[in-house]
Amino acid sequence: MGRFGRHTNTSKENLANGQQGGSIGRPFRLSAWLRLHGVDLITMALMGALGLGIYFADPAPTRNFPIYFQDGEVVYPQFAYPLRKEIVPIWAAALIAFFVPFFFISLFQVRRRSLDDWLTTIMGLLKSLITAAVFQVFIKWLIGGLRPHFYAVCQPNIQPGSAPSGVGFANLMYDRSVCTGDRKEINDSLESMPSGHSTAAWAGLLYLSLYFNAQLKVMSAHNPAYWKMIFFFAPLLGATLISGALTIDEFHNWYDVLAGAIIGICTALVAFRQTFASIFDFRYNHMLLPRATSLFHRQPFFPSASRGPYFTYQPMQELAFCDLPFTREGGWGFGGGEQFVGAPGDATVLIANMGGPGGIAGGGLNGGMNGAGNGLGRGGYGPGANTHMPGNQNVAPTQPRGDNMV
Repeated sequence: MGRFGRHTNTSKENLANGQQGGSIGRPFRLSAWLRLHGVDLITMALMGALGLGIYFADPAPTRNFPIYFQDGEVVYPQFAYPLRKEIVPIWAAALIAFFVPFFFISLFQVRRRSLDDWLTTIMGLLKSLITAAVFQVFIKWLIGGLRPHFYAVCQPNIQPGSAPSGVGFANLMYDRSVCTGDRKEINDSLESMPSGHSTAAWAGLLYLSLYFNAQLKVMSAHNPAYWKMIFFFAPLLGATLISGALTIDEFHNWYDVLAGAIIGICTALVAFRQTFASIFDFRYNHMLLPRATSLFHRQPFFPSASRGPYFTYQPMQELAFCDLPFTREGGWGFGGGEQFVGAPGDATVLIANMGGPGGIAGGGLNGGMNGAGNGLGRGGYGPGANTHMPGNQNVAPTQPRGDNMV
């Protein structure tokens, strides 16, 4: 099934472009998938081990901080909050960031029907989470900062109003040697920036939000059901609540939360784009990018004769279940769907502009699809020089099936 699938399903469900349901190409083999992605799996394991090692290491011993002015006034009262219990523990944030996306990605396999699709999508999620985690623990370890409850945890052995005995200007700066509190809590309170909760929440839940947008076609060429918009924003709300809770229980400063969110957002965007053909182009953002070779799989792997080592961003002649999104709105369940239309600035227009006069004069809805001048017209697209498949007519059936409203 999926990219490793074989056309054995005789279901008569209409797929996009008038294809029949089923799968194409070779049968799925876990051994082939492991060889193709083995280097990534090893790299992820090494990155995870590196992150754990840094997480349990003591903070870099280069931090100085003020406590009192000469008159006994606290220099930074924003670090004098009491130590409270976390509203959302870090382990809970990590579990939410992984298992909530894991659940929905698995649930959507009811229609995706591809073990390859499931494994590769989960790997993309793990790439986002692991990269974000290692990134943030490195910053915590080498840069860090004071948590809002630092003074309460440090319990400095300095009397208010006494002559400063530290270092720096007016001897106002001290290091952790003046702290008398619990060593583990002191280490933790010196590593405030960036927030690990916020990093994990945005790395995992934004990835899920992008997955919902791709599978449900929340932003596309048709007006989708309102519940799909709710699905898109729900993970973003969850990430915001997890992040915001850290400023309520005074475990993080607002800028710690913001820095963690930026890290998580960046890794989620890159991991999703490495996994799927697009982030926001609704025609392709549900389709996996191919991987043909790796260190452990030198022989190029092509799922079928018409598919090469890279994604062509052209309508496909043959489709498997995993080539279609979860939704069947917008014609995805019959007659080609939105894959055969385009929006300004997307891949269709760019290809048309590169196609020269022939592409512009192709007479199609989007001005052409290839350099040979065969436009993507109302009746279909022709077999141009830059197209690896024969011409194919896109004729929608007059009577759509009953499941295309989901």
